[in-house]
Amino acid sequence: MLKIKRLFCAVALMAVASCALVPESTDILPWATESELDGDYAEAVEADSIVVPPDLDSKAIQQAYPIPDVAENLAIPVTGKTPRPAPLTAGSQLDAVRLQRLGDNGWAVVNVAPGQLWPQVRAFLVSSGISVSAVDASAGLIDTAFVLLEDRSLESRFRFRVDSGVQRNTSELHILQQNMAKDLDLTVWPANSDDADLEQVMLRNIAQFIANSAESAPVSMMAEQAITGAGRIALEEDVDGARLRLALPFNRAWAAVEKGFSDAGFRLDDKNRSEGVFYVTYVGPDGEDDDGWFSWLWGSERDDPLLGQEFQVQLAEDVAAQVVISIVNIEGQSLDELEQQGLLTLLQGNIT
Repeated sequence: MLKIKRLFCAVALMAVASCALVPESTDILPWATESELDGDYAEAVEADSIVVPPDLDSKAIQQAYPIPDVAENLAIPVTGKTPRPAPLTAGSQLDAVRLQRLGDNGWAVVNVAPGQLWPQVRAFLVSSGISVSAVDASAGLIDTAFVLLEDRSLESRFRFRVDSGVQRNTSELHILQQNMAKDLDLTVWPANSDDADLEQVMLRNIAQFIANSAESAPVSMMAEQAITGAGRIALEEDVDGARLRLALPFNRAWAAVEKGFSDAGFRLDDKNRSEGVFYVTYVGPDGEDDDGWFSWLWGSERDDPLLGQEFQVQLAEDVAAQVVISIVNIEGQSLDELEQQGLLTLLQGNIT
């Protein structure tokens, strides 16, 4: 009993002594000081970035809480009624993986964010026994070592490139193939694959692997920070009206818009590529209720007033690898603001 009392007293004395070690100043909690609660924190000076010596690797230094890019999406004006939710993605995006092709170029569209696709590519290479020679998460690149594949006479290496997809939280996977050659400069990759057929075989194989493992895919935080999942299409406006901005080269933007018409509820009647114009008729998206997508504007007792109307969808190059998409009536005149926004929103959700 005496020992217990002595131990208790010792603990009590240590507690009292410990209190004396804590300074009375509140500087140890700078966010709780009276001056900063008054707003002085807004004048704080940003610290310089960490400088890593040139002989050390700086790839491990990443922003702990990166600020994502925010697209200038356009809000539907207030009408006094609860707006019907706009379609966020195309119906075809319910597929985990889709192969797309434009001319000689093929790629896979994957219905996950880049940070989720990245570890799936790594897992595919591990399961296939293909070694990785270089990784650049900031550029979305994974390079393999040379490997001799079945039924091939030459060794090949591959470059897998993960990009943000057109729609939010989707990704694109591109593959570049190169044959082994004498005196090959390993620091240089060709503009196009040496063996286009082998590139497509590899693309189909990894697409099948991704489709089979989509539900259990992990997330790479490094790739998530380096490759934005915000998508490449946004609705914007100014005094001249609303439009879509699509961050794709014109050739691909033209093909993507044409492909999206059907899912968005437009019938393609004619097109003039040299002028960048599609002539379409709005027939309503498949699977919509009888009152149509716009019925919430006028009440469910009225049919969609835009059904059967003809429009021009105009594409114009703005800056490098960016295209502006606008919609006007068949005579080329501006539309009502609300109708213009609604039609563009339908189109926006179905371009991939």
